[in-house]
Amino acid sequence: MSAGPGPIAFGLQLPVQSQSSLYVRPWERDAGPDEVVAVAQACDAAGFDYVAVCDHVAIPAERAEAMGTEWWDTVATLAFVAACTERVRLLSHVAVLPYRHPLVVAKAWATLDVLSGGRAVLGVGAGHVEEEFAALGVPFVERGALLDEAIDAVRAALSDEYATHHGPAWSYEAMGQRPRPIQAPLPIWVGGSSPAAVRRAAERGDGWLPQGPPKEGMAAAIERLHALRTTAGRSEAPFTIGALSGPLHVGDPGWDAGRCVSGPPEEVAGYLRTYRDLGCHQVQVGFASRSADELCDQIAAFAAEVAPLVNG
Repeated sequence: MSAGPGPIAFGLQLPVQSQSSLYVRPWERDAGPDEVVAVAQACDAAGFDYVAVCDHVAIPAERAEAMGTEWWDTVATLAFVAACTERVRLLSHVAVLPYRHPLVVAKAWATLDVLSGGRAVLGVGAGHVEEEFAALGVPFVERGALLDEAIDAVRAALSDEYATHHGPAWSYEAMGQRPRPIQAPLPIWVGGSSPAAVRRAAERGDGWLPQGPPKEGMAAAIERLHALRTTAGRSEAPFTIGALSGPLHVGDPGWDAGRCVSGPPEEVAGYLRTYRDLGCHQVQVGFASRSADELCDQIAAFAAEVAPLVNG
């Protein structure tokens, strides 16, 4: 069953580690590990459920103006963050599984789970940069099928010390791996808002991470997700439904913060309650900010003034 209609949890994509022009703030261009640590620790202290890191291996030159080339390695960054936090979970949003052998993925995530004391959450997706697939020697047109198979294969390796998998892309028999993850099972959340992504989340995932609003809207997508889980015989299994808030700012920014939901705590909370009422269990929030310090202040203000109103 899905986590019930209780308190909604909040997560944050860490700044600096990815710098797409769609969301990067000017201050991030000159920031580095110290700022990442400060923000991760602010989320940890504020009771956020998770911090998230993206995944790209290499960006083609023709896409660099829009996407940038600053994309830190997902597992290395999360392991670094794990060492300087205590309780916040560590999410890939999202790891492109078709890029890597399932046993390589399982080894990295089991190790991260052990090093973090059982805080890893493997968010997965099919990927979208065709040139990146070509550079890595992975067929772009097969990415959906590869992801389906990879989820099954990675789950098998995370669940059984001597994993066996036989599929079109990967095949192995009784291959042993340690360390074993602390979590049993280690959660796998499926990212994407397409019909195929919603189906994949329902049939194979432990959660759903929308990547922008689905064409049919969140309410319809969630209804279809539940229907697909019922059809797959998975309606009683634990499941986490996520959402993305877009940029927020607690209070009046007093500067041109661009497109964001801002205002007093009740106003921001009222906006976020719409996700709770839709049946979401966690929301990835973001904050308009001019520095790492301001972002940390926003995280603290949100936790103290907004989150209690959302869940009140």
